[in-house]
Amino acid sequence: MKTIGYAAHSSDAHMVPYHFERRALRSNDVAIEILYSGICHSDLHTVNGDWGPQSYPLVPGHEIIGRVLEVGADVKHYKVGDSVAVGCMVDSCKQCRQCDNHEEQYCENGMTPTYGAPDRISGDITQGGYSKHIVVREEFVLSVPETLDMSRAAPILCAGITTYSPLRTWNVTKGTRVGVVGLGGLGHMGVKIAAAMGAEVTVISRSNAKEKEAKSSGATSLLVSTDKEAMKKAASSFDLILDTVPVKHNVDAYTRLLDVDGTLVIVGQIGPLEEPMTIPLVTGRRRIAGSLIGGIKETQEVLDFCAEHDIHPECKIINANEINEAFKHLAKGDVAHRFVIDMASMSE
Repeated sequence: MKTIGYAAHSSDAHMVPYHFERRALRSNDVAIEILYSGICHSDLHTVNGDWGPQSYPLVPGHEIIGRVLEVGADVKHYKVGDSVAVGCMVDSCKQCRQCDNHEEQYCENGMTPTYGAPDRISGDITQGGYSKHIVVREEFVLSVPETLDMSRAAPILCAGITTYSPLRTWNVTKGTRVGVVGLGGLGHMGVKIAAAMGAEVTVISRSNAKEKEAKSSGATSLLVSTDKEAMKKAASSFDLILDTVPVKHNVDAYTRLLDVDGTLVIVGQIGPLEEPMTIPLVTGRRRIAGSLIGGIKETQEVLDFCAEHDIHPECKIINANEINEAFKHLAKGDVAHRFVIDMASMSE
């Protein structure tokens, strides 16, 4: 299948139109016309080579909303015209303990990311959602509930599941005291989802500039992390903290905010952190943990949860020729929403 996308051809993260071929349908494949593709901060890190060398040209994008164009002979759950989604992975071994436990993201043989990784069968490098079409194994295609706005649903496939999974893992429910560090693309979804679960949610930010946005997303308050007195008063007041900061930083100020048996979950930074002080951990039986997206079953669950609770990411819809400008904003960290590409703007 001939298609067009936007690709980086080197580590300067400059995106340009790129014509390429999608694979012919295998018997268990679904061919999808992509309607909307979200832009994730990890796209910028990946095409820049921040997480290791890449195979260029590289088409990023793992927040994909579209419609089924064609299905393979053995596909059982989708038909032409269905509204579907694809998230951060497109394959796994489906045979190991983790895959059997519906946690394909932790596949013992390595899951296949939506872009930038070898296809398990052909070895070709996967290309992502900044394109007009994609072909994906049926088991990694998701259904989009009718009540979700398709133009705003794409970031649920990454920002949504990345925050939903730890909230579910650590059993957040009514009355759970949840802190969310940062109110960017990940943070605002964490606030919305935790609030819908009944949690008491506090945004933790370096200033009060985003207090209005925090409360409109469902937070009950905003804690200024640079206010030493406020941070001191907030000690031991959280059961769970989601740390969405996507760069190297010091977590010591946040661990002191946890109650006994509280957990700080890293969902933003992939890479080094400043060395943490163990005293707050040992003296309060506190934990620092990490979490990586969620499995396919859980990703379908978050789509359904967001539909049930009318949760949509805060999005700015852009044309394909504005991708590079969006990357500049991501690099500056000056956005509190997610950019979503309207793929109708991409010329064949």
